[in-house]
Amino acid sequence: MEEWVGQQWHRFIHRAASRQHAHAAVHLPDVQRAIGMLFRAAGGAHGVRLAPATDSRSGGPRDWLQRIAGSGTHAATGRLETEALSLPPTVAVFDDAALNRALYLWLAAQGACVEPTGDWLGDNVRASARVLRTFPGLAARHREVLAAQLALRPDPARLKGATAEAERTVQQALRGLAPAARSGLQPQDVAPVWLWLDAGGEPAAAVARPDGEPAPGDARQPAVQDARRRRAQTVSDERDKAPLMMFFRAESILSWGEFVKVNRASDDDPDDNAAGVANDMDVLAIAPDGQSTAARVKFDLDLPSAAADDRPLGPGIRLPEWDFRRNALLPEHCALQTLVATPAEPYVPPTALRTTARRVRRRLEILRAGTGRQRAQPEGDEIDLDAWVRHRVDAAGAPHSESPAVFTRRVRTERSLATLLLADLSLSTDAYATQTARVIDVIREALYVFGEALSASGDPFEMLGFSSVRRQNVRIQHLKGFDESWNASVRDRVGAIKPGYYTRMGAAIRLATLRLGERPERQRLMLILTDGKPNDLDVYEGRYGLEDTRHAVQGAREAGLIPFCITIDEAAHDYLPMLFGQQGYALVHRPQDLVDRLTGVYTRFMRQSSH
Repeated sequence: MEEWVGQQWHRFIHRAASRQHAHAAVHLPDVQRAIGMLFRAAGGAHGVRLAPATDSRSGGPRDWLQRIAGSGTHAATGRLETEALSLPPTVAVFDDAALNRALYLWLAAQGACVEPTGDWLGDNVRASARVLRTFPGLAARHREVLAAQLALRPDPARLKGATAEAERTVQQALRGLAPAARSGLQPQDVAPVWLWLDAGGEPAAAVARPDGEPAPGDARQPAVQDARRRRAQTVSDERDKAPLMMFFRAESILSWGEFVKVNRASDDDPDDNAAGVANDMDVLAIAPDGQSTAARVKFDLDLPSAAADDRPLGPGIRLPEWDFRRNALLPEHCALQTLVATPAEPYVPPTALRTTARRVRRRLEILRAGTGRQRAQPEGDEIDLDAWVRHRVDAAGAPHSESPAVFTRRVRTERSLATLLLADLSLSTDAYATQTARVIDVIREALYVFGEALSASGDPFEMLGFSSVRRQNVRIQHLKGFDESWNASVRDRVGAIKPGYYTRMGAAIRLATLRLGERPERQRLMLILTDGKPNDLDVYEGRYGLEDTRHAVQGAREAGLIPFCITIDEAAHDYLPMLFGQQGYALVHRPQDLVDRLTGVYTRFMRQSSH
């Protein structure tokens, strides 16, 4: 009873002390796509992703209800980092949902225009001015949001000392009056400034190990994925300086064993409340654990022996990779090896899958013998009404005796289309897409149906799978070449695909670009089938991999190819528009629909190539 009363009081006092307007709340996922489009259009870095921000310490006065409830000390404000633009998960600051949505859009434009120098106040004033110069259409909305923000600010006349001076400086800066010199103010010194971003601080994910290698647990996915961004700072492990000395407080002498630097089996006892503890901390301190050598050995053992591995085709090639930090293309940075599997047994697709394949095959067979129409012909089968109207209008003004080109004529279409399908075979595809099927099983079915259908169309096509273990081991799985027919041997290779390793997508796209670039067809289509974003064990995780993949996609387009991505990743809207453009990808919400979506995309491009 006592516990129940305490819980009820806690809920009541926090609701009473809250300054949020729940009825007008706007959530980040609802506007994430619009935010991303505005951020890119305003000039924001392509590799910067959107992420929900965590609460950080804030200043400013608190009323008596907030002091009783112990609230008002933290707020989820916007923050710009190297890899992410972190925005509040929910904006309910104003009593108007339209203003809350406008605040999200303003923060997107602010993030694209801010140039961090370490001066939080000055950086935001200059960024706001830059946004208004670049996008004058935002001026009216900005005035509304600014007026609402100023109405929420505390009155400097009711504050004292440095607090009053800081608040007065912030309000003047919000109105566009920046101080002549650096103010030295930080976000935690004043009440939350919702229109500004904190461009300082380092996210936990960006804190690198000294040796450039991943932490020992990087290959293991956590049980609960948390996309929120947290501040972090690199600290040194003081225990390494004097290994024979123990650092502890006197009152903790009975637990001195906790300060001895030994390896404990902590992985067997996970902390279920670790995320909650991280949220309560303002800054995460990250120190190296000295386990890089063990981690390196562990991951290298994931590779099979030469005798157990697939058979290599040729000596392999080296391809470049884009480093956005240097703004340079690193020559011969990735080593790619093409492999071909030796299936242990023939692949026998299920009956339902064979039925689907026959249905799709008949669909493409009909398109194979299609016909088209030539309009505005002097002779033909039918009247071209548009051409006839144009002719009558022209004849009224300037009569002539020439035979008018007002007919349509049926002609047989000739299609010139080559397709390369690039399938992601990374370890993430080992996860279950449905209750009965893994992602790799869904991909295998899509490849089988795709092969059956394209063999009926008569168009040349190639199938490759890809995975990677760092840049020196990018594995390309040969399934079917342009010069091979769709036969039992190829189907067995498709049936033998299995998940493993990681997703160095940029290197795979560059190889596909080279293969398609050798084709003589007029239209060349690159279909990428994946279940997640680019990643690998090294620096390829995060923005580096996204920027490299984007650069590879741009190279494919410059070569005259059509890259198109089909994914079953529900978070694809966060990064695929940056990689492939708004019209360059398709999201499959149900894995069982992957076959139909893949075939539909190909059919669309197939019809385009016939015109």
